[in-house]
Formats: sequence, C-alpha cells, structure tokens
Amino acid sequence: MRDDDDPTRVTNQPSLTTSTGTIWLVVGGIMAAICVALLAAMLGLQPAGVAFWSLIAIVVLYGGMLEVRLLARPGRVRLTLLAVLFGLIAATGLASVLAIGLAQAR
Repeated sequence: MRDDDDPTRVTNQPSLTTSTGTIWLVVGGIMAAICVALLAAMLGLQPAGVAFWSLIAIVVLYGGMLEVRLLARPGRVRLTLLAVLFGLIAATGLASVLAIGLAQAR
C-alpha cells in the first residue's frame, strides 16, 4: 500500500481531503467563542493589553477562516488553510491565557 492510499495517515483524513470546510467553521467558531469569553473575563488583568490584543487577534483569525471558506477553491489547500487558522486560534488563546496566568502568579 502506498502512503498516499493509507487511510490511517493524518493527512488522508476526510476533514483534510474531501470536506466542504463547514465543519472547520463550526469547530473554529466554538473555539473562538470560548477563547473570546475567557479573554473578555481577563481584560482587567496584567499584563495590560495582552487579553485585549489576543481577543482582537482571535476575531481576525476567525474572520480569516470565513474568508478562506468563501473565497478559496474547494480542495486540500482550502482545508489545510482552515486547519492552520484553527490551530492559530487555539495557540493564541492558550498562549495569552498562560501569559496572563503566569503574570498573576508572581
């Protein structure tokens, strides 16, 4: 069996090969909403501005997901871009919450 035909490879999953991308928007929207809610609750905490700018970045990244879904041609490139933007939303949320939490622990 060739690597291209192996259904157990991560890059051969339907969500990265044949999906329309709608599931990425749904999951990304849920992730963005959770991150925005957490960061909104942390707006008054130090270091100043981290929560605010992270919140803005997450909203922009989700907007990017919407643009990719609407403007990119269907296929692997569109799905890969959606997956990368989803990962960036998660990473931004996690990094900012950790930074704020570590600053509070001092």
